[in-house]
Amino acid sequence: MSDTIVVGRQGRIVIPAHLRDELGLHAGETVRVVRDGRRLVIERPDDAVSDLRGVLSAATQGRSLVEELLAERRAEVDDGAR
Repeated sequence: MSDTIVVGRQGRIVIPAHLRDELGLHAGETVRVVRDGRRLVIERPDDAVSDLRGVLSAATQGRSLVEELLAERRAEVDDGAR
């Protein structure tokens, strides 16, 4: 889906009403604007965090990075005690 909008004098843009309705965006809500090359991505901060968690979850494939870090630190301590 795409819409054409006009950038106003002060750089303001208006998100079309049907998109605001579909996305549940309300007046006064905070959104982030991210530059991606020559594109602008508008997203809710909570959505960005959820996306990041999903990426990290896929990257760790169920491993606990905290447990791995603790194991590395324990090994370092054990090596230093010898």
